[in-house]
Amino acid sequence: MPPHKRARPIRNAVERVLNAALLGGRVARLSYRFGGLGRARVTHHAIDLPPSQRLERPLRIGFASDFHAGPTTSPAVFDDLLACVRAEAPDVLLLGGDYVVFDAHNVAALRAFLAAARAPLGTYAVVGNHDVWNGRADIEAALRAAGVDVLVNRNVALPAPFGAVSVCGIDEPWTGEPSAADTFAGAGAVRLYLMHSPDGLFRLDGERFDVGFAGHTHGGQIARRDGAPLFHPSGPCSRDYAYGRFDVPGNGPLIVSCGVGCSGIPLRVNADPELVICTLR
Repeated sequence: MPPHKRARPIRNAVERVLNAALLGGRVARLSYRFGGLGRARVTHHAIDLPPSQRLERPLRIGFASDFHAGPTTSPAVFDDLLACVRAEAPDVLLLGGDYVVFDAHNVAALRAFLAAARAPLGTYAVVGNHDVWNGRADIEAALRAAGVDVLVNRNVALPAPFGAVSVCGIDEPWTGEPSAADTFAGAGAVRLYLMHSPDGLFRLDGERFDVGFAGHTHGGQIARRDGAPLFHPSGPCSRDYAYGRFDVPGNGPLIVSCGVGCSGIPLRVNADPELVICTLR
């Protein structure tokens, strides 16, 4: 058993029980068939930058998070998400972590999506807590093999004509080793802050961003009809910023996605899988 599994015996035992109960993914596939995993949708946001940060043309950013490939999520959800990405054709694609549940090997279910979901300015990713728990090295290797640039406390400038825009990806806020100083070192005038969970706000250490992107919360995964989550994940910022767009004092807006897949049980209620499209103008 890998060391990261041995370090959490109770969680590992619970995952083994859940894995057996989910019948190797057959329960999730049945849930998808009857609408229990929701249907992929696209949510649009538009953000106006100040004149000092004017871009040559609008930048369309795609963001998806919390895939949870494995027995809790039918692979058909990833096919639906891919159709949304192709239809929207964002300039750049950001991925917010938690690519698997239970085992790093489950990232193989994302191979077709990662290979096909190309954006002209690149695909950039951070890792989530489930990735750290289940073997981040294997997951990061799979992402890089698919052409995804994995950002661990570092930033990269987008290709021309968006060289002033930097994607700043911080390590998972609680289970990783986040460093805001490294994440934003040398970043451009327009900063996209990519974090797994909204608790990345706690790790800013005085750095600034123009738009933040986070997942982790699943929008509660099971919510009321008005979208209010019935369940809140751990972390104070994850409770306060459960889903949607929020103004963050001293920074730009934070956009928190519903995510794509399921953790725990293969069920989404009033929290459909989501592709975020954010246009910077």
